[in-house]
Amino acid sequence: MDGVCPAIPKRTVKTHLGRVKTLHSLLGEVRACRACADVLPLGPRPIVQISVTARILIASQAPGTKAHDSGIPFSDASGHRLREWMGVPEDTFHDERRIAILPMGLCYPGRLPSGGDAPPRPECAPLWRGPLLAHMPDLRLRLLVGAHAQRDALGPGKMAERVMAFRNQLPAIFPLPHPSWRTRHWAARNPWFHAEVLPALRDAVQRALA
Repeated sequence: MDGVCPAIPKRTVKTHLGRVKTLHSLLGEVRACRACADVLPLGPRPIVQISVTARILIASQAPGTKAHDSGIPFSDASGHRLREWMGVPEDTFHDERRIAILPMGLCYPGRLPSGGDAPPRPECAPLWRGPLLAHMPDLRLRLLVGAHAQRDALGPGKMAERVMAFRNQLPAIFPLPHPSWRTRHWAARNPWFHAEVLPALRDAVQRALA
């Protein structure tokens, strides 16, 4: 139920509170990180949404400029599209107790000279991804949003083929394209995405949140 913190399963309250305290300390280190400060066009501002009770992880690429400005992940048109795909309202999407958002790069990486967003900084995931993931013991579903997150979790492969074969990864993993404006054209060329993938995604999300 929205607004109600999920129950703490299979561990004591003492253990849970210890995880919360440790995660709080870790997030302080993450937000103070300056490992890429000299190459980030807008400067460092690590953006992550996480709690020890999260049931769903959105493994994404990197924050955009709007997320950098607001400090809120997916606070742009791509976030609106992703929420529509998942079938969840904004308050549920940004409820860190239920849904975690951990991009491969925690800061806005800038633009490529040829246009488009630059890839996540390679320094970021080796520093912070493992320690942050270790503080989410109750994850039921991981949404691998875009090629970078899929490559990290599944190894080399083609994004479209992985999305088409999403059933092979269920129930724990669900590969998705990045919800950018370009995906609208890709989805129009691949009608199976709306017909088959999105209904299954919404079902998987509701099961994970239940």
